[in-house]
Amino acid sequence: MDFILVDDPAPGVRRITLNRPERLNAFTFDMYQALLRAFEALRYDLDTRVVILTGAGRGFCSGHDMTEAVGVPAWVPPGVGPAQFTKTMLAELARIPVLMKTLPQPVICAVNGACGGIGYAFALAADLCLAGASAKFINLIHNAATGCEGGLSWMLPRAIGAQRAAELLLTARPVLADEAERIGLCLRAVPDDQLMDEALALAEQIKLNVPIGVWLTKQSLWLNQGVGSLEQAIEVEHRAVFISQSTADAAEKKAAVAEKRTPEFRNL
Repeated sequence: MDFILVDDPAPGVRRITLNRPERLNAFTFDMYQALLRAFEALRYDLDTRVVILTGAGRGFCSGHDMTEAVGVPAWVPPGVGPAQFTKTMLAELARIPVLMKTLPQPVICAVNGACGGIGYAFALAADLCLAGASAKFINLIHNAATGCEGGLSWMLPRAIGAQRAAELLLTARPVLADEAERIGLCLRAVPDDQLMDEALALAEQIKLNVPIGVWLTKQSLWLNQGVGSLEQAIEVEHRAVFISQSTADAAEKKAAVAEKRTPEFRNL
């Protein structure tokens, strides 16, 4: 059985589905590497404009499988001590949210049902997160005797503010879909049966814009979370403007707007 499914539900849209529904898509070590391969395949894929990450069945992801079914991490050398094991094991897991942020394509996370542990981090690492009415965000990492990993302590305060993040990280209180929308944990909450349609509609809106302009806007957005001044942020933007406006696709976008038609981009 393939625990990571990849398909293209619309032109230019790559959908990655966590597919272990009998365990609420809890991750095994092999699943982490399969997900990494799926994302890495997109790094230079100019035909894929938007990525959607979702979960099969009644849950998005319940985190890391804490049973024996999880297996052993193939990337950790045998015979190392417990500290070395944990450090090496987590280093591979940590690549996933970083890769999601650095992919050129915007990543939309469509959260259905339970979203816990490392799944919580993946929802935050997405550029846009839609929550079905059944969505429930919960910091299950406390079940492993620690309260954050995968960048949660960096991403959550930036999404909802430091004080709210402190409460959710320290208490592991669950957040349901309507509250998640209200506090900015997700973009919006939608009925479960409309979740994928909403994600695809959002992808179509993104696809109307110049491909390289979208890629550079995403890059500027996240790079500028860490710059030291407004002037530095503007300089990052200006360089992106120059690159994007020099393309044939930029001219096509302007022509399409003037002619009131859908643009036809060619990555030129």
